[in-house]
Amino acid sequence: MTDMVFRATPAKPGEAIIPEWWRTVDRWSLAAIIALFLIGLLLCLAASPPLAVRNGLDPFYYFWRQIAFGLVAIPMLFVLSMSSPSRLRRLGVIAFFASFVALALLPFFGTDFGKGAIRWYSLRVVSVQPAEFLKPAFAVFAAWLMAASYDVKGPPGKALSFCVAVVLTAMLALQPDFGQAGLVIASWALMYFAAGAPVTLLSGVGAGVIGVGWFAYNNSEHVARRINGFLSEEIDPLTQIGYATNAIQEGGIFGVGVGNGSVKWTLPDAHTDFIIAVAAEEYGLILCVVVMALYATVVARALMRLVGEPDPFIRLAGTGLACLFGMQAMINMGVAVRLLPAKGMTLPLISYGGSSLIAACIGLGMLLAMTRRRPRPDEMEDILGPVR
Repeated sequence: MTDMVFRATPAKPGEAIIPEWWRTVDRWSLAAIIALFLIGLLLCLAASPPLAVRNGLDPFYYFWRQIAFGLVAIPMLFVLSMSSPSRLRRLGVIAFFASFVALALLPFFGTDFGKGAIRWYSLRVVSVQPAEFLKPAFAVFAAWLMAASYDVKGPPGKALSFCVAVVLTAMLALQPDFGQAGLVIASWALMYFAAGAPVTLLSGVGAGVIGVGWFAYNNSEHVARRINGFLSEEIDPLTQIGYATNAIQEGGIFGVGVGNGSVKWTLPDAHTDFIIAVAAEEYGLILCVVVMALYATVVARALMRLVGEPDPFIRLAGTGLACLFGMQAMINMGVAVRLLPAKGMTLPLISYGGSSLIAACIGLGMLLAMTRRRPRPDEMEDILGPVR
């Protein structure tokens, strides 16, 4: 029965778009994505009222805004998941150049909202963070370049993709946004590895990243402060990490109960970067495990479907999109439990924020499209009959 309900089957010639999509899409991953979004709404309802009250707004102001963002993001996910890889390649390339220009103009027209890093464009009623949209677009653009290098007379796509990754990493680091910069270079490295890059080359890139990190530590007070705080044996209870750590410990296995958590009243970013701390305090370890399992489901199923994909563009773009999604979730939760230095990175689909939610759904819509089951030559023969 499970196979009948959840196993995707090849598309049939002449089939309508929606039935074809339903037959070929990975429904387990789609269900996990929707579940993560709904959990995000639940946690936004729990974490955001204190901030709204402090700002003199309706207690459910941020909750209703997140629903509005979802009404834009979720339809985009479904539409993109129905698109063909060739159309997604064109859209991804256009989106990459648009996001790149927006990122380059941030120092002149952007704002930091008092956080010390110029990452946003303020459009009065909403703000836009170009880096969020740049990540999925970069995965598609880099995959296009790498796939082109497979052609006999193709361009040096792998080298070009590396140059683009270095430029983007530098631009993000100058904001400064070391978390997003690390995501870009890490996703490129994983895609390059999937494209058949030698381990020695990737080791050299890793050594270069360590060297840049060492330079930043010795020349940036912002970086040094975060690294020193991470390495310190003592946790300052009045810092974000201190509040988050205490909340996770208080939650235990089953949590303190819905609405009974205290961290949302003291932690400034409880509804964004540290929303997993709210989940751990009020709902306990159980909900956190469910969240991690849902993220793992999306990433693992995508990679398993991409292993046998013969088209290098689909295989590389899907790998990049899946790894971006999984790594961002891992980094966010790793920061909350003090396994990683503070990064200022949202939890995909769960943290409050329009740019984060819409960009995540764009990337996941592309990923679902890349991992849709397509007929192999032997299956096409079964459908159409032997080719004469």
